[in-house]
Amino acid sequence: MSVHVALQPLIALIAGILILIVPRLLNYVVAIYLIIVGLLGLVPMLHV
Repeated sequence: MSVHVALQPLIALIAGILILIVPRLLNYVVAIYLIIVGLLGLVPMLHV
């Protein structure tokens, strides 16, 4: 569970930096971020 909390801020930071460097990547960065956050949210449910 602590891995989930530690990864979200790191992923958000990387996504923000990428968007600042290359604004055209916004759609891809947001989509990838949402997919990763969704998968991390499902991981605890898979161990049941």
